[in-house]
Amino acid sequence: MVKAFILVKAAAGTAERLLGEARTAIGVEEAHVVAGQYDLVVEAERDSVYEIMESVASGIRDLEDVTDTRSYICLE
Repeated sequence: MVKAFILVKAAAGTAERLLGEARTAIGVEEAHVVAGQYDLVVEAERDSVYEIMESVASGIRDLEDVTDTRSYICLE
């Protein structure tokens, strides 16, 4: 299994709504609203890096009001 963390920047006032939508994405294990440069941290797990990038990162990036994402694949 491959684990990744996806940081999500949301348009003003939309983080709570996006949290609910992000939690329904395939492969998402946990998601949280956070304070800082990004608004959400999403933890995902899939069988391969390709599946992480395709179903999770792409799916989240395509949500309305997502303005930026950064994906970090765990190496351990």
